[in-house]
Amino acid sequence: MQLSKRNLFKAATLAAGTAAMTPLARARRQTAKAPALPNLSKRAVPISVAERQARITRAQKVMAKQGLDALLLEPGSAMRYFTGISWWRSERLTAIIIPRRGDIAIVTPFFEEPSVRESMTFGDDVRTWNEHENPFVRIAGMLKDRGLKRGRIGVEATVRYFVVEGLQRAAPNFTVVGASGVTRACRMFKSPAEIALMKIASDITLRAYAHVHSQLDKGMTSDDINALMRQAQASLGGDSIWTMALLGESSAYPHGSHKPQTVEEGQIILLDCGCAVEGYQSDISRTFVYGESSKQQRRIWELVRKGQLTALAAAQPGRPAGSVDDAVRKLYEAEGFGPGYRLPGLSHRTGHGIGMDGHEPVNIVKGESTPLAAGMCFSNEPGIYLPGQFGVRLEDCIHMTDSGPVWFTVPPESLEKPIGRLG
Repeated sequence: MQLSKRNLFKAATLAAGTAAMTPLARARRQTAKAPALPNLSKRAVPISVAERQARITRAQKVMAKQGLDALLLEPGSAMRYFTGISWWRSERLTAIIIPRRGDIAIVTPFFEEPSVRESMTFGDDVRTWNEHENPFVRIAGMLKDRGLKRGRIGVEATVRYFVVEGLQRAAPNFTVVGASGVTRACRMFKSPAEIALMKIASDITLRAYAHVHSQLDKGMTSDDINALMRQAQASLGGDSIWTMALLGESSAYPHGSHKPQTVEEGQIILLDCGCAVEGYQSDISRTFVYGESSKQQRRIWELVRKGQLTALAAAQPGRPAGSVDDAVRKLYEAEGFGPGYRLPGLSHRTGHGIGMDGHEPVNIVKGESTPLAAGMCFSNEPGIYLPGQFGVRLEDCIHMTDSGPVWFTVPPESLEKPIGRLG
């Protein structure tokens, strides 16, 4: 079918306009024409009140073994883990007190009480304080009302110093000590409900990678790619989204560079991204080559893939977490990298724990003696970095079962198919 002169002119004008668009604008036009990304978070089942109450009971048992009379939590992932309350930190104290026995108590500013109660799912002991009052006196009063006159109060690792100091002054008969052993004993082992939420978050990030990979274009900046990745994860239902795009030489530095970066032919593109669903995190890295890959790029990419599989095979129940890191470094050193943490090679740990925080125990690092056990979740990311040239990192997370490790997302098999698949 022949085009009229008018239609030929319109086609030529459209083509010229498209050519003049920025790479990001072209990608967004493609996205607008593509089928809508489904909201995967709709299938998420929130953590139940019964499960949170069971966590409190478990924490109280650990507290008894460690000789703690109460545990103080500030807003953050630990507070949300135990109570479901999502709050923020400021100079005005809001805190949760978990006594060794009995129900939780909450201390919060008077004007915040209605909002705090709105987010509570259990417990009714809320102690308020006004702007001219000392909130730590409220905590001391609560301890007294619970029959505690002296003892040891544990604080979670991220509690700020002014809270520790205020507590010591208001309750001098109590000793304030670290209580990471309590929160770690609970949070390091994920329940089926937690693993299901982490699986959805991982599915969202991997689907976003597939979408963004199809949009990559010469001339794009790292900011352009980050914007596409944030948009894709948000459309798929993720929140608390984070992205990191490293191009070319910047990929040789695990957390990148502030130098201007644009996509060029034959260039490495390393992405490290994640999101959250109901507070539970994903963390996935992918490394692409835009255009034709070099022999060296392909060799390093395939060795990193082998490193991931070596880590997976080494991650067996009962083995020390650090032995997984050892197995990967043995492989890399046999190929001329390292030794140890030296460059060129693997300059960071092989993996880190993950859950409601992107980084939490247990770490897959040299010397870590904690035995791997069912319920532990951690990243598997043994990259290789060549300073001044490029780096390659493939990262997928694992959850441990009684019979061994299971992928949340399955790593890619080749540079030609660099996304991988859902677990």
